[in-house]
Amino acid sequence: MKRFRHYNRKRAIVLACFGSVIEQQKYLDLEAKVKETYPDCEVFTSFSSRMVIKLLKKKKKEIYKNLPQTLADVDMYGSKHVVISSINIFPTDEHEYLKSIVEGFQHFSMANLKITDPILTKTKDTTLFLNDLNNKISKKDTANLYVIHGTPRLDTVGIDSINYTASYLEQIDNRNFSCSLEGAFPYFHMNNAIKNKIKAKGFKKVQVVPLLLVSGNHYIKDMFEIKDDLNESGFESTVVDSQTKSDKFNLIELPMVQDIILKNIKESFKMLGVTHRQITY
Repeated sequence: MKRFRHYNRKRAIVLACFGSVIEQQKYLDLEAKVKETYPDCEVFTSFSSRMVIKLLKKKKKEIYKNLPQTLADVDMYGSKHVVISSINIFPTDEHEYLKSIVEGFQHFSMANLKITDPILTKTKDTTLFLNDLNNKISKKDTANLYVIHGTPRLDTVGIDSINYTASYLEQIDNRNFSCSLEGAFPYFHMNNAIKNKIKAKGFKKVQVVPLLLVSGNHYIKDMFEIKDDLNESGFESTVVDSQTKSDKFNLIELPMVQDIILKNIKESFKMLGVTHRQITY
């Protein structure tokens, strides 16, 4: 086919992120890490939040595109093998939205497209990561309250991943408790029950651990509201210390999270029949 001759560029990677007005640089830092790991690839970053795209343009005069626009650019560029890296923690509705875009795009693009799993999808990766995180942040005589963003529907795909994360953390360490912001078991609808459970185990100190990719608005607003609510009930409460060079705790900069993202990209290229060092023209 004559059209196929236009797909004559090397492979490409698209980082499909939700986005953050406050912390978009964290995603761009991840882009730089991916470029360093895959120097033979063109790397693009898209944001799915229209609000973030509009606010970045209005407030910072920075132009970003969503996934359909970015895939159109990549297709026009002529990349033959394209991996879309789902930069989401859990395989829930945000990931399903990205999947539907990729599946739709495959109907008219002649490029080979493959979307990766989100970060906490595979049992082994998730288990190893949660163990590592818990070992790094835990302190003697201090309870850990892990806060998951959550999903608004109980029948959404991927909710088992959220439930496994919460259940596993509580089972591996007597100090661990969990809740959500907007999903099942939301903190401010069950804060009294959570506080009673923490008191029953004899803890007077609590550190709030946000399971969020970046330390954006939810970190600044919600985590400190939870901390203050715990303090008002007599606990000595803090938000967990950063585990990276950043002054705020986030997941996207953690080495294990980045390793999972890079491994997922590598596996997706393998599924497309392209090895790490191979460049296809």
